[in-house]
Amino acid sequence: MGGMSFSGVKVFSTTLARDREAMGETITRWLKENPTLEVLDKVVTQSSDKEFHCLTITLFYRPRT
Repeated sequence: MGGMSFSGVKVFSTTLARDREAMGETITRWLKENPTLEVLDKVVTQSSDKEFHCLTITLFYRPRT
């Protein structure tokens, strides 16, 4: 993250297809509910095995100055 100082991490993760489809709306709702936070970086991770596909979005944030 190149020297950025973050104070918190929020992780959104799911293996269910319907939840993966709604994840963008879930993240948008969380951002609207936390307007005093500034997202500094994000990491998107996908993994799968024979049966499950997991999507994880990790947000690194700090309070807005």
